[in-house]
Amino acid sequence: MAQVVIAGCGYVGNALARQLVGQQHEVFGIRRDISGLADGIRGIAGDVAQPGSLGPAPKRVDCAVYAVGAVDGSEQAYRRAYLDGLAGFLQWLADEGQRPRRLVMASSTSVYGQRRGEWIDEDSPTHPTTFRGETLLASERLLATSGLSTVIVRFGGIYGPGRESLIDRARDGKLLLRSSAHFTNRIHRDDAAGVLAHLLFHSSPEPLYLGVDDEAAEEGELHEWLADQLGAPPPLEIDDEESGRGAGDERRTGNAPRRSAGSKRCSNRRLRESGYVFRYPTFREGYGELIRARSRN
Repeated sequence: MAQVVIAGCGYVGNALARQLVGQQHEVFGIRRDISGLADGIRGIAGDVAQPGSLGPAPKRVDCAVYAVGAVDGSEQAYRRAYLDGLAGFLQWLADEGQRPRRLVMASSTSVYGQRRGEWIDEDSPTHPTTFRGETLLASERLLATSGLSTVIVRFGGIYGPGRESLIDRARDGKLLLRSSAHFTNRIHRDDAAGVLAHLLFHSSPEPLYLGVDDEAAEEGELHEWLADQLGAPPPLEIDDEESGRGAGDERRTGNAPRRSAGSKRCSNRRLRESGYVFRYPTFREGYGELIRARSRN
């Protein structure tokens, strides 16, 4: 049994914590409001961007995970979560005399700026075109200076229970169909958590992985499939410049989904070769389960 500290027990972090508790590990979760922690997790209240606000660390931190997310889509929120927060978390570990044998961090494929349908892997050049990608890349570089054994996972769009706006839009006949191909990359929340757990205890992981499922799906194919599964109207065909809504991470800014990122195809070959087996290999299994769960309720 390992003692694991998770900084950022939110959408993915809580799912990870539940998996680790189920595997009989002792899990400590850092949140500003620890009432939101899943059952079986020991809470550490505070803000990682202010390490002095955190309580004492466990006596032994075997492994750590940094899965903090920005509270909104602003540049300030991103800097606080991924730069100030990571720096504060590393300081807290050092101040508490803790040196985990591995620290895994959740990053994003937004560090890649390619947008012409190129295939991307861990060796592809990073050319972020937004402050989100730039901030995450700077966070990865900060982690590299920690002196710890670290693994970074660049996740695609994360969906799952509670992030089902794409299903709602499909049901309401509000999905769009671009006039040209647009590739998207995603991963179900439970697989995102599973990947983190897998790499946390892997005997000899690589320092970087792409966290995406098996299929860099074409957006139009996904939209048409969802409409068909729901018996909903087909997507509305529009010119590319009219489209501002993608099918990736379904978090929202205000009342609208985030504008879609550039079209690229991310490969999970390295992750597959590490031995990870996906619960939801493609959007069909993942969204199919979400649709079936709705029909049961």
